[in-house]
Amino acid sequence: MKRILFPTDFSEVANNAFVHALELAKTLDGELIVLHSFELPVVDNQFFPENYMVIYESLELAQFDMFKDEIPKLRTIAEERNLDKIKMTHRLMDGDLTFNIKKAIKEDKIDFLVMGTSGAAGWEAFFLGSNSGNVITDIDIPMLCIPHDANFKTIKNIGFTTRFRPKDKNALKRVIKIARKTKAAIKCLYVKTNESDVSNETVKEWEKEFEEEPITFSVIHCNEVKETILDFILQKDIDIVTMLTYKRGFFDSLFHPSFTKKAANEFSIPVLAIPIE
Repeated sequence: MKRILFPTDFSEVANNAFVHALELAKTLDGELIVLHSFELPVVDNQFFPENYMVIYESLELAQFDMFKDEIPKLRTIAEERNLDKIKMTHRLMDGDLTFNIKKAIKEDKIDFLVMGTSGAAGWEAFFLGSNSGNVITDIDIPMLCIPHDANFKTIKNIGFTTRFRPKDKNALKRVIKIARKTKAAIKCLYVKTNESDVSNETVKEWEKEFEEEPITFSVIHCNEVKETILDFILQKDIDIVTMLTYKRGFFDSLFHPSFTKKAANEFSIPVLAIPIE
């Protein structure tokens, strides 16, 4: 059984991502571990020598009460989607979000991470320095990133960007396992620029190796990589796009403010970030 970690602040953005986490758990016959992480403010105890512990205890209690009140709302969401049979456990942790996520991944032996972000405009913050952006380059498990306006729908087409490197092939095999469970097609894209060094023979070798799988390979000659990827996503009706986390510099440019503004009304599908092994 796959174990899926779902960090939440109980916002609308997080609740939308929760639906995707539930559906992923259903697809993978998995279970959810719901994590709420909070940071207590730094208080100089020299100014509050007597009330120091009282302050912290009251803040911790407030977080616990909020956590206790919000969990039933998540269970209601699961019931409304007939997914209330999925096993769900909960963790309330004090401290830095990224640190707590990494700790939970290790202690709970997590296989997947699902997190929400604030839409196309939020992708910039997501990949360029937010807590989530730090997480994506620090963990060694697949991470499903959900824009706030990405309503869940059945996955029929999975996009996969590649440079036809050996490490890309390992990531593709992980995606194939998901595609088999969802009965989805995988549409691979390689944007061949003037500086590309991938040979036609390499492409043919991949096509031969994966000819029994529901995969199609597209090689598009263009120097505008970002625009080509977005056009591909739209034209091929991609429901979820897979990208590899060694491309952090690529993420930086793909979700640059000037570009996300152009894509804001179009790019609202989940991104599956897979670490390179």
